[in-house]
Amino acid sequence: MAGCPLFYAPSASNAFPASPPRNGPRPQENSLLDLALKTNNKCTSRLVRLPGQVRHGCCGGRIHSPRTASNYVDDDIHSLLQILPHDLRENILCDSNRAQLLEVTLDLGRLPQACYLGDSEKRDLRKKEVSMEELEYAQNALGEFGGNNRTGIAGTLHRVSAIRNKNGRVVGLTCRLGRPVREIIELTRDLLEYGKSILFLGRPGVGKTTAIRGISHVLSDELLKRVIIVDTSNEIGGDGDIPHPAIGGARRLQVPDPCMKHKVMIEAVENHMPEVIIVDEIGTEAEVHACHTIAQRGVMLIGSAHGKKLENIIKNPILSDLVGGLKTVILSDEAARTRNCKKIILERRSAPVFPFLIEMREMHYWVAHRTDKSVDELLQGKKPLVEVRRIDKQFKVVIERWKVED
Repeated sequence: MAGCPLFYAPSASNAFPASPPRNGPRPQENSLLDLALKTNNKCTSRLVRLPGQVRHGCCGGRIHSPRTASNYVDDDIHSLLQILPHDLRENILCDSNRAQLLEVTLDLGRLPQACYLGDSEKRDLRKKEVSMEELEYAQNALGEFGGNNRTGIAGTLHRVSAIRNKNGRVVGLTCRLGRPVREIIELTRDLLEYGKSILFLGRPGVGKTTAIRGISHVLSDELLKRVIIVDTSNEIGGDGDIPHPAIGGARRLQVPDPCMKHKVMIEAVENHMPEVIIVDEIGTEAEVHACHTIAQRGVMLIGSAHGKKLENIIKNPILSDLVGGLKTVILSDEAARTRNCKKIILERRSAPVFPFLIEMREMHYWVAHRTDKSVDELLQGKKPLVEVRRIDKQFKVVIERWKVED
């Protein structure tokens, strides 16, 4: 099992091949998962913060140096604050917790509110309701919104989304701060080195885009892959024509209209010879079909979709093909008795587009599946064996194997 990125029950049918694909990158000998095998299926490592560097103690003391020391320090909060009323800027800047600011919401006739990382409750930013003049000021500063009612601020990772009334007038704004976060990439580095496609699953706001943004940097600058990002709303690479340094050397294709995303995905494969394609928020039948096409051409995919658990994808008639799809099977009486099940059952139809699936329960708490085995076990009414990957309060990466999914 040395070198295998996910460790399941020790049967031959559940085991990964003993080595990575012949033409793919070889995992480090001292990877997190190799060490976990020697420490009772649990591995911990320390993230040591150094100026302009990230050191991973569990992986042989590797040091990952960014292209510039400022790549991972997001000072762009001021760019977002410029669209807000003056008193809100001051209130946010004077808040000692501003480094944890996640979102600011402005709704006509309501108090402006802020949401912070690690805090489920929104906080009022002042006692005065938002006026139409303040919303118009923000619109003028931002410019036009796209067809999906989203826009960004050039050179930053921030996103602003509009709420419109039935006449098309903007009556609300959601201003979300985007920050590059490198620590969480250590939760999946071994899978990236293995070179198979990964689907990230999670609710809105849990950090899927943040994760795949960091992954693009690792794949392009550290694993030296040819990476193309299909960026629907410029959320991964930031707004403007020059991508944000957080994506490293990855190239970025902008999508002029969300309904054209599947075409841009195919264009990326046909025109730019990528080894990896990264796409956020897979959600339509056309996009699922494009993922199939890309996978069949031998290109690694890093994608994300909305959902909480793998079961959500299995039961989704549009997205289920990403994890192998479903087919109805009618068993003989003897087969049904042998398997102790009904005569009509559901089985996985084909190999998954994404061999690995990661449920992002929280930003620093992930549940990793080997997709084919987990889907088969769930369809049989069993609880699959998974890996729990998390960063604890001491900034240690912890990987626990052979866990039965909750």
